[in-house]
Amino acid sequence: MKRAALLLAWSLAAAAQPVLWHDPGDIGGWDFGGDVGTGISVPRPPYTFLREDLSGTQPKIFVRDAAGVTWNVKFGYEAKGESFCWRVVRACGYFAEPNYLVPDGVIQGLRPLQRGGDWIHADGHFTNGRFQYRYPNLKFRGDQNWRWDEPPFAGTKELSGLKILIMLFSNWDNKDARVGAGGSGPNTAIFQDGGKQIYAFTDWGSGMGRWGDGTDQTNWRCDDFSRQTPGFVHGVEHGRVVFGYRGDLNEGFDTNIPPEHAGWLMLYLGRITDAQLHAGLKASGATDAEAGCFTRALRERIEQLRRVRESL
Repeated sequence: MKRAALLLAWSLAAAAQPVLWHDPGDIGGWDFGGDVGTGISVPRPPYTFLREDLSGTQPKIFVRDAAGVTWNVKFGYEAKGESFCWRVVRACGYFAEPNYLVPDGVIQGLRPLQRGGDWIHADGHFTNGRFQYRYPNLKFRGDQNWRWDEPPFAGTKELSGLKILIMLFSNWDNKDARVGAGGSGPNTAIFQDGGKQIYAFTDWGSGMGRWGDGTDQTNWRCDDFSRQTPGFVHGVEHGRVVFGYRGDLNEGFDTNIPPEHAGWLMLYLGRITDAQLHAGLKASGATDAEAGCFTRALRERIEQLRRVRESL
């Protein structure tokens, strides 16, 4: 019986269609300060505690909001970055779960947590909670994962585009299936949606600061982000775009991106306006100064990619 069930699971997995990207359509009217075209409304208080989530490295809990929607709430240094980056990711056609920053509030019925930190107190008051929506029709395939340098997407323009977005945000936590679950685990994942397997990168919270592959990375620091921006794209050599980026995992990550792939991504990334970036940053907890600083630095990085496209 067990063997039959296992064979059935293998056959379903083999028949599933792998999907990494879809055409986002016209994003001109998307509200980057709101639902970014998803139709998923922002969470509404009051918030009721359900249980603690001990996965990952940052404090997390599950809550139910006034509309009866269940949210995964993360606290810590990743909250603002994760609340912003998914907006650009979705606008470029990649899967990312909606993340909304709630600057402060109260969790009703909170029970003692194993991990809480300075962001949530015993009386339920919290600051800067990242509320993530989990699609009920998607099944997280914890038994499967994928690598940057292997099929089914290695060498495709769609995978190159996803890598470029990770580098665009200076997201240094770019681990794939080569990093075992015994550590902090991979940030690549597969979701089952009927007959489709959605391949995704799932941790957009690290970054928006200084990239690096040691201990000098920073998060949500626009001074660091701006300082590295002139070195985002070094140019094109031997038919490949040379990026300044370094992350936790570099082998097989950014070494084989042709300029044509960067040009393809710009068909979508290039349509995002400064006003949309600014609105998304403000909705994610950026101060006026941070929103202006990040918008300018992101635009400069995008223009470097545009120059790659114009060189074709």
